[in-house]
Amino acid sequence: MSSADEILDIVDEEDRVIGQAPRGEAYARGLRHRCVFVQARDADGRVFVHRRTPTKLVFPSLYDMFVGGVVGAGESYDDAALREAREELGVTGLPRPRYLFKFLYSDGAGLSWWSAVYEVRCDLPVRPQAEEVAWHAFLPEDEVERRLREWEWVPDGLAAYERLKAYRSMG
Repeated sequence: MSSADEILDIVDEEDRVIGQAPRGEAYARGLRHRCVFVQARDADGRVFVHRRTPTKLVFPSLYDMFVGGVVGAGESYDDAALREAREELGVTGLPRPRYLFKFLYSDGAGLSWWSAVYEVRCDLPVRPQAEEVAWHAFLPEDEVERRLREWEWVPDGLAAYERLKAYRSMG
């Protein structure tokens, strides 16, 4: 099954399930669905950053400071966060990511998804999926901040990152 055929829950503005659709149709028709964003840090507190492959359905070849993806139909945010983090980092034995907050992302052009933000510490050697990740590194936070102005980032990841910084600044 291709990623475009993956079945997603379609949700309303209150994040209540109102139907289901294949991922490709959800994107094509602008149907609101669910996604998870997991910030992975190593033992030194550096952030896992990667560049998406050119074959990705959304935001190909852009940089991201989160691992994650869509929540499958009937799947919980927590289970999706763990599954996506394990898959994208290429690790087993990863601790369950810690839920931080949720927000409704909108690109202003009709695409919208509920976005649950998590964090996880990854002390294991990472082996990202070659079909998902073209390049990766653990970068210090100050370098991530510097690269925000230099690299082209996924817009939903940037929105999640700005909200995460505000969340952390509130203690």
